Amino acid sequence: MFKKILIANRGEITCRVIKTARKMGIKTVAVYSEADKNALHVELADEAVCIGPAASKESYLVMDKIIAACKQTGAEAVHPGYGFLSENAEFSRRLEEEGIKFIGPKHYSVAKMGDKIESKKLAIAAGVNTIPGYNDAISGPDEAVEIAKKIGYPVMIKASAGGGGKGLRVAFNDKEAHEGFASCVNEARNAFGDDRVFIEKYVLEPRHIEIQVLGDSHGNYVYLNERDCSIQRRHQKVIEEAPSPFVDPAMRKAMGEQAVALARAVNYESAGTVEFVVSGATKEFYFLEMNTRLQVEHPVTELITGLDLVEQMIRVAYGEKLPLAQADVKIDGWAMECRINAEDPFRGFLPSTGRLIKFQPPAEGNGVRVDTGVYEGGEISMFYDSMIAKLIVHGKDRQDAIERMRDALNGFVIRGISSNIPFQAALLQHPRFCSGHFNTGFIAEEYPKGFDASMVPHDDPALLAAVATFARMRYIERAVQIEGQLAGHGRKVASEWVVVMGGKQYAMRTAAIEGGLAVTCEGRTYNIVSDWKFGELLFAGTVNGAPIGLQIERRGLRYRISHFGLQVEPVVMTVRAAHLLSLMPAKLPPDLSKFLLSPMPGLLREVAVTEGQDVKAGEKLAIIEAMKMENVLKAEQDGKVKKIVAKPGASLSVDEVIIEFE
Repeated sequence: MFKKILIANRGEITCRVIKTARKMGIKTVAVYSEADKNALHVELADEAVCIGPAASKESYLVMDKIIAACKQTGAEAVHPGYGFLSENAEFSRRLEEEGIKFIGPKHYSVAKMGDKIESKKLAIAAGVNTIPGYNDAISGPDEAVEIAKKIGYPVMIKASAGGGGKGLRVAFNDKEAHEGFASCVNEARNAFGDDRVFIEKYVLEPRHIEIQVLGDSHGNYVYLNERDCSIQRRHQKVIEEAPSPFVDPAMRKAMGEQAVALARAVNYESAGTVEFVVSGATKEFYFLEMNTRLQVEHPVTELITGLDLVEQMIRVAYGEKLPLAQADVKIDGWAMECRINAEDPFRGFLPSTGRLIKFQPPAEGNGVRVDTGVYEGGEISMFYDSMIAKLIVHGKDRQDAIERMRDALNGFVIRGISSNIPFQAALLQHPRFCSGHFNTGFIAEEYPKGFDASMVPHDDPALLAAVATFARMRYIERAVQIEGQLAGHGRKVASEWVVVMGGKQYAMRTAAIEGGLAVTCEGRTYNIVSDWKFGELLFAGTVNGAPIGLQIERRGLRYRISHFGLQVEPVVMTVRAAHLLSLMPAKLPPDLSKFLLSPMPGLLREVAVTEGQDVKAGEKLAIIEAMKMENVLKAEQDGKVKKIVAKPGASLSVDEVIIEFE
């Protein structure tokens, strides 16, 4: 077995590979950019080599630096993780030439599957179902329209070298086909340096189903069931699960055998994923593409099969045979994965960067797994992707997995930056998701105007008001115990309170019970029992005998409570104070219409206007960049620039002023 391997990646996936390598007794080498010098993967590895500045193109994407690090440390093999150089055939070939093992497929397999047009031709030759379409290069928009007519609308126009949702359009008529083709060509040329585009039939009610395959150098192949990755936002996966609630055993066998046939056709060695688009209307499935690497969502497959995919990749690369045949592959329970990202769901999912003041994932075990590459006190950088962690659960069935995930999200504490946990929690409570009847358009259809707090359901808001009252009483109980208080002026603790929350007042009556407090609101009594102490972020206990877990913290006079994704900030007041508050005039928010504010933390790449310039509505004002995302800010109305407050190159925080208008 290898004595030392290098992981040519960063963050969560590098930490994940290190864990398996350590289990196997293999030494590890991490590489890192200057921005990642204090990263968790650097700390966990046995050795670490700095390979350049923060920008990926000057560090993680430079093959020469990776190879030099291998030679410097004596690493015998390289695991590429996912992203960066993981699907770069040239990188695989270079390593082979240097006598360094690539823990992944051979370069010729990567090359064949990396090109969408060539891979589709191979799939057809291997007897794999493919979407009706035109696979050869297309000369121009007019030819694209004629081809679309022959296939039949709707059609999908895709860049051959595309990925991540770039270079993709759906056309429902001739006009859209003409315009979509031109846009795809330009986008593909700019993003990938390859302007080849193909056209295929657009599948109705599409689901994104992928088959995990394993192959070795001895001609052995297995498929490890399917993953359903249909819950996507703008072509980026949000929730993945295995098995799929849609796939039946016959479909699983048919898709699996076709995936293996394709892997065999390219002499595939390692773990790989064959992606299919499946019609929810007809159950027809078609080959989409093959990812010649480990997938982000591989843990859900590991949990239902009991296999360590990273270990299998390492053993195959070393030349070992697969330890199992197809008949040995089982499905044990149900697994789900939520991608926890540094983004603000209440501000259009814009990136959120900064220091992790608090980072307390739920405890691992009892069906919960957390894969992460960050730590409390660490920095979420603007230079890389937004993933903070992957939260994975394993249950006996789908409903059990959903409930475990809901509880795990309740116990996931992140402070200092925003995360998409509220959005994930809302999805897990959505009736359509819970039913299993969804497709890749689910998020766009259910949240067409974006996401806001009103879209996070809660069965019993009065319960949250009762918990806030419980917390307030614990605070007062602590306060009255302070020594040295003025004699004869001790505080009398009231039993009646009013909770102001969400523009509504909840009248509360309290009474002590063993281990907690009975709180009565609107004729219903909540017997809350908990050993929670004031200052703890996680609240665990029982309400009327049923277990409850949520997050609570004091913010001035308010108590911020997070439960099943809903965030509320109730104020617990005396009856008299609540009455006086009701008589106060509402405070109007400040007028910020004369300022352009930064909607997200990031680098101010460009200011497109000058002081004194007249601007029209829709005109570009500035560009902010963070986490591989470019945000173009445009004028909402006509106006005149009074002052440029922030200069290009500035690092901006949320709501920082960029431009002031007259």
